[in-house]
Amino acid sequence: MLTQVATRHTRILLTGDHAVAYAALRARPHLIPVYPITPQTPVLEKLLELQELGELTADIMTVESEHSAMAACIAASLAGARVFTATASQGLALMHEMLHYAAGGRAPVVLVNVNRTLASPWGFWADQTDSLAQRDTGWIQLYCESAQEALDSVLQAFRVAEALLVPAMVVIEALYVSHTLEPVEIPDPELVDEFLPPYEPPVRLDPATPRGFGGTTAPVQWRANRLALKAAMELALDAVEEAGRRYGELTERAYSSVETYRAEDAELVIVTAGGIAGTAREAVDQLRGQGIPVGLVKLRLFRPFPSARVAGLLAGVGKVAVIDRNCSVGSGGIFCQEVRAALHAHRVTGPQVFSFIAGLGGVNVSADRVMEICRSALNAVSAPPDPILEERL
Repeated sequence: MLTQVATRHTRILLTGDHAVAYAALRARPHLIPVYPITPQTPVLEKLLELQELGELTADIMTVESEHSAMAACIAASLAGARVFTATASQGLALMHEMLHYAAGGRAPVVLVNVNRTLASPWGFWADQTDSLAQRDTGWIQLYCESAQEALDSVLQAFRVAEALLVPAMVVIEALYVSHTLEPVEIPDPELVDEFLPPYEPPVRLDPATPRGFGGTTAPVQWRANRLALKAAMELALDAVEEAGRRYGELTERAYSSVETYRAEDAELVIVTAGGIAGTAREAVDQLRGQGIPVGLVKLRLFRPFPSARVAGLLAGVGKVAVIDRNCSVGSGGIFCQEVRAALHAHRVTGPQVFSFIAGLGGVNVSADRVMEICRSALNAVSAPPDPILEERL
């Protein structure tokens, strides 16, 4: 029988970045290769502080670039080490080549990306385009709305990644989550050890038994590798659900790939991810108070995309308003594209899907703005083919 949850955590004020660092501490990694970049730098600073205090036993490897950081992660992971790193924006873009290597090599690296605008022009504010631009690299992607969810998701990412041998990216937004203080429950080490077993890969690089990695293959071998990765990603749908349930049993904070709020009888459902989800809950409550039946579907898992779950939740809804803090230039909001594809794939034809791009470059998306978006969708006769762009700064 489990002991009381209240005795198995420490509750303190943390920023999202510092919550991520404490998650890495509890995961007991062997190596943390990292390169600082705003607004990820506080993650590295806190990890170094924890190391100086003797709490963190992992080796912290400071390298010359984010590309090198991911290269070191891959090498250590393939040798059997548990590894962690963090980056943001241009740093993630510089890692792009190595993200493919990690996925193809089945290295279960866990990476935290702090969403930040990509240059040019230069900026330091929240925008999901940096992580979403990596959507085809073969990494699991989890989007978090709070510091608590960031900490919890890092631990769950290790469990899923190491079970399936697929790398995982946990995503938080610059400043809104990364630099904002909130009460966070840090689970005790014993609880995390109960949830997250030691990493024991079935195959590892070992000088005693030499083997190759990443060499040239014939087309049929490359295809087999890619199909195996695809199959593992499909298993991640259930693995994320299992990890969220098990974590909830230990902490009373259960998670799912897709989470809903007051959506059962809604005429309009907001679909969004990340920090905007918390604001959307406030907007839903205010609109409900005015007698307007609105609900929320929060996308926590983006890769693999929970297509069947999303389609099932939206099947009986009249209108859907997808709010994207990102823009695929020439196509529109990336989450909206995925939602529309999911509805089409599962032959759900009822909902009108409205695409709203808001909060680009870190522009604040207030509860009033979300309510304005909802009223716009509710009052429209039909959904326009192109996204409705946020124009106000």
